[in-house]
Amino acid sequence: MKGLSRLVHSPFVTDRNPRAPSPPKGRPRPTRASFPAKAAAAASPSASRYPSLSAQYEPGEKPVVVVGSANADIYVEVDRLPAVGETISARTGQTLAGGKGANQACCGGKLAHPTYFVGQVGEDAHGRLIEEALESGGVLLGHLTRVPAAPTGHAVVMLQPDGQNSIIIVGGANVSGWPERLSEEDLEVVRKAGVLLLQREIPDRVNIQVAEAAQGAGVPVILDAGGMEGPIPLELLKLVDIFSPNETELARLTGLPTETFEQISQAVRRCHEMGVKKVLVKLGSKGSALFVEGKEPIRQPIIEASRVLDTTGAGDTFTAAFGVALVEGKTMEECLRFAAAAASLCIQVKGAIPSMPERSAVTKLLQSP
Repeated sequence: MKGLSRLVHSPFVTDRNPRAPSPPKGRPRPTRASFPAKAAAAASPSASRYPSLSAQYEPGEKPVVVVGSANADIYVEVDRLPAVGETISARTGQTLAGGKGANQACCGGKLAHPTYFVGQVGEDAHGRLIEEALESGGVLLGHLTRVPAAPTGHAVVMLQPDGQNSIIIVGGANVSGWPERLSEEDLEVVRKAGVLLLQREIPDRVNIQVAEAAQGAGVPVILDAGGMEGPIPLELLKLVDIFSPNETELARLTGLPTETFEQISQAVRRCHEMGVKKVLVKLGSKGSALFVEGKEPIRQPIIEASRVLDTTGAGDTFTAAFGVALVEGKTMEECLRFAAAAASLCIQVKGAIPSMPERSAVTKLLQSP
């Protein structure tokens, strides 16, 4: 069971910077992914690593850059979760592309903002599934790497009739095979970003490297707390501009209750004490709230969905949409409302990446009475 995450309880932070062991000698070298001819045809004839940026977007428009995980999500629809020692039958099952990093990247792409994804997949069918889903979502894939020595990460998503889900993750290439030092090409795309989105499904040392590059270039960093339950290195936390947990993650990471808004505010103050000046809390059916140290919190209620089919990916949609709005120069209030609209549309469709909304749909919802 070594590959499973989200299963270990731990304190809020650690002052250690975990270092993963170097790959053993003789391990096959990772390769950059190659993509269909239609993607190559859109590329500039120059040797730039950002070919689609000049071809598809306005000059000078800074991209969203997502560094993170990519999973094959194995969905099983169940009437209820099994008890300990119990075997139950699923009503149906399917495999779709997902992972918090890939979800957020695809959300940025579907919202028609230039979005790069820096991540790893295995050389297997699941990896190809993810590549195709990201490409279809408009994500720029020049920084996606295939790792021969590890399988593509995958997750088992148990989906109940009310749309709620429980998830078990197997890390695979998301946690194995990362170089000790990321390539200069990968770090350079981070430095050119308008915002950097991170999560906790890849090694902390990778997040630290890219966050350092972003901070050095004046690029804001948003860290989604979702993923590993392990302690957050102080070194990483101090590089973050906006920390974004949900209620459960906030409670687990601070050791404080989060059942009421006052309790949430107390837990956020603990985050402020650790050096994070802005905390964006996702509150599920109660909406969201942005806490800026020294200021009154900004609250955003949910935008009601006509139906709730699947909440998988709703948090990733919210975080990515907030990041897109931020890099586009919207106010904090506008960012929260834009993100709420995107999340409302997301939960009306099954699957994570398939549920990411197009910008036109978000705009239409925001303009509706």
